[in-house]
Parts: sequence; C-alpha cells; structure tokens
Amino acid sequence: MDDKIRKFMYGRYGPDELYKFQLILYFITIFIGIFVRSKVLSVIQLLLIISIIFRPMSKKIYKRSDENVLYLKIKNNITKPFINIKRNIKDKNHIYKKCHKCKTTLKLPIPSKRGIKHAKCPHCGNRVTLFTLKQEKIEVITNRGKK
Repeated sequence: MDDKIRKFMYGRYGPDELYKFQLILYFITIFIGIFVRSKVLSVIQLLLIISIIFRPMSKKIYKRSDENVLYLKIKNNITKPFINIKRNIKDKNHIYKKCHKCKTTLKLPIPSKRGIKHAKCPHCGNRVTLFTLKQEKIEVITNRGKK
C-alpha cells in the first residue's frame, strides 16, 4: 500500500508551509462556523478544502513553490518585529535590542540596577538606549558566627 502511495505522489508537489497554514485556517473557520452561520464562511471553507486537497497533488511544482515562497515572505514580514520580544521572554539573562541605525540585534547582559542604560553598537558605533525595569535580586549573607 505504501508503495502505491509513493508511486502516486512521485512528481507531485506535496505538503508545505502554506498547506499547513491553510489546514489551520480551515479548522479555525469550522470552529467559527459553529457559532456563526454565514454563506460567505461556507464559501471560504469550500475554497480552502479544495485548495487543501488539490494543491499538494499538483504537478506544477515551480508554481506551487513560488506560492509557498511568497507566503513565507509575508509571514516573515509579519513576525519579524516580534522576534526580539520572543527572545526576551525566553532568555532571562540577556536583553535583545535592535540598533536603529544598522538594524543589528544586540545581545546585552541584564543591568544590575533599574533605570536608563546605554550601550554602543559594535558595527556602527551608534548609542543604543535600554530602559530596565527589573532589578536583580541581591543576596545578603550575614555573619552570625561564633566570636
């Protein structure tokens, strides 16, 4: 059975990132359709399911690849401003800040005090300003030892 599927799919485009996005979008429209009855939503669902079925089966590999590249460019343009926010949430030891002059992302250590800090970009020498609200916890050890 697997051999028959491999032979059938030979020379066809197959699933890609745009296919996955369309599949997620289709399930979202189904979920919305539970609460909202609309003919427009039904048409969108029909177009999505047709695209989901026939796009991976297409033998026009270059056209499907160009569509996927266009989708990835749009996706990257939308998600690009949020990359440093995601990094700042994940990494607790550093702050990620973008230089406004050369667009380089700087990985800076968390300052020990609150307030406004400045850093110098190593590529262009531009001064980058940091606003830190966090203050590191300072551990105080008291000597209550024997005299």
